[in-house]
Amino acid sequence: MGIEFDFGAVLGQWPLLVRGVLWTLGLTAIATVIGMVVGVACAWSRASGPAWLRWLVGSYVELIRNTPFIVQLFFIFFGLPAAGFKLSPEVASVIAMVMNLGAYATEIIRAGIEATPRGQIEAAVSLALNKVQVFLRVVLPPAMKKVWPAMVSQIIIVMLGSAVCSQISTEELSYAANLIQSRNFRAFEAFIIATVIYLALSVGARRLLNWAGPKYFFGR
Repeated sequence: MGIEFDFGAVLGQWPLLVRGVLWTLGLTAIATVIGMVVGVACAWSRASGPAWLRWLVGSYVELIRNTPFIVQLFFIFFGLPAAGFKLSPEVASVIAMVMNLGAYATEIIRAGIEATPRGQIEAAVSLALNKVQVFLRVVLPPAMKKVWPAMVSQIIIVMLGSAVCSQISTEELSYAANLIQSRNFRAFEAFIIATVIYLALSVGARRLLNWAGPKYFFGR
């Protein structure tokens, strides 16, 4: 029995696909910015903070890195309301993605910080720079340059992981594909198109971040 494909039935629902792409990119952009800030702060805490703070941050990192993303998402969306914190699907998705990226970014950035030559730090201190200035101007830029490829890969992983957010009705790309196939029963075509879009987003995001990082964040 021959199989007839009808991609037009899926592409005809392009407004849903566009909306899904925009939600995916929006969630990823917000999670990237906030997650990077969390990662930098936690990496500094693990590298130079007091013992109690290193323990606290280390516990957070181990908790997130050793539990599934979907469990983290469900805990935030379904678990927190039991404690009186009711969140929308979109807010819960952002929080889960930020927490996930922040934990992995912490270890990635910490590796770059610990690779900074000690003499470079001592030279900065001899110029009467305080600890914050030394970290932000001397330690962090070269550290980020060293680990940027790994950071970009982690951002892409988080973007692809946002597909799980459809399980709590966040209207990102996989939600749109599933909604379309539920209307026209073209599941194969819907998810093939979603796969191609995810591939294009990943390649495009990787190239953009690899170009923007050296150009704007830490110099060439």
